[in-house]
Amino acid sequence: MLKATKVRIYRTDEQVIQLSKDFGSTRWLWNQSLFLMSKTYKETGKGVSAYDMKKRIPELKKEFEWLKETYSQCLQQSILNLSQAFINFFEGRTKYPTFKSKFDKQSVQYPANVKLQGEDAIKFPGNLGVVKAKIHRDLPIGKVKTVTVSKTPDERYYASLLIDDGIAKPEITSEGKAIGIDLGLIDFVVTSEGSKFRNPKHLKKHSKNLKRKQQKLSRKTKGSKARIKACRIVAKVHGKIARVREDFLHKLSRKLVNENQVVVVENLAVKNMVKNHSLAKAISDASWGKFCTMLKYKAEFDGKTYLEVDRFFPSSHLCSSTLLPIQKMDLSVRLFDCPHCQQRHDRDVNAAINIRNEGLRLLALGISATSQSRECKPKGFWT
Repeated sequence: MLKATKVRIYRTDEQVIQLSKDFGSTRWLWNQSLFLMSKTYKETGKGVSAYDMKKRIPELKKEFEWLKETYSQCLQQSILNLSQAFINFFEGRTKYPTFKSKFDKQSVQYPANVKLQGEDAIKFPGNLGVVKAKIHRDLPIGKVKTVTVSKTPDERYYASLLIDDGIAKPEITSEGKAIGIDLGLIDFVVTSEGSKFRNPKHLKKHSKNLKRKQQKLSRKTKGSKARIKACRIVAKVHGKIARVREDFLHKLSRKLVNENQVVVVENLAVKNMVKNHSLAKAISDASWGKFCTMLKYKAEFDGKTYLEVDRFFPSSHLCSSTLLPIQKMDLSVRLFDCPHCQQRHDRDVNAAINIRNEGLRLLALGISATSQSRECKPKGFWT
């Protein structure tokens, strides 16, 4: 089973220069290949295979000698990543591949020949050499398959280690405790058991500090060293927000998966929900999509069941006791009296119970997850 672990690495000045070259070379090759691919398809109606694109690398090295300073397999992996991006596009999972910018997050992938040296160093092939690392947890025992080195806008460097531990993925079972989860903005998670986890609102907590740093940035002259420094300071605040948010999501998802065998959530259309400009910032800060992704892969690694009920299922408009419909309520109404069972219900707990019951019903019918039919686009663009 493949497991990924992300660790922070600490590089020397020479390694910073080498990584900058690697980032630039792989980014340039991606952009050149994407341009050639798109141009060829528009002119001839045919694609260019990844094999043909990789055969161009030796010729490009003769024309652009600075490509030789980057490990050859990193360049080849850039082509393979672009190939996979096109496959994902034609299968409807992502949008059309776009050009990469040096101002975005930078990364380079080492597909082989990376070795761990002790507990605080990673040896990379090519000119990079041995890099110090802070390995904060016990890594799985197995073969290191791929290592992706990335640089964030606040100039932190990370290495994502993909390790094959040789253990088969456990079979998914549904015997045991089931829980329904209702996601919200006031309470981030409300469970069918009545537990509530408040939304930390990380962006709001750091908004004053972020605003102050952004105001200082706006007063700097464009192109000056002071502006570059101010940009880095703003990026550090954004990095802090992202890290505390991810830490909260990891801990809460791990807690829910550890305590339950079946986890049922609602399949939310987050992209459509953020079109509401009044709630867009709060919804984006909550990161419901990332939280559901964490629940899914952690449940699969543990051999547990993760289910999504359809987004059109009326979880908030059914009585969890009688399953009879209730009238629509304003979002400000958090408690209501059911006209059928004459009981007072908590709106969110009632919805979580309905989500759990619907998930168990789908599970009994043999439906593993909510699937939406989508028209597949023609294949063969990149073969």
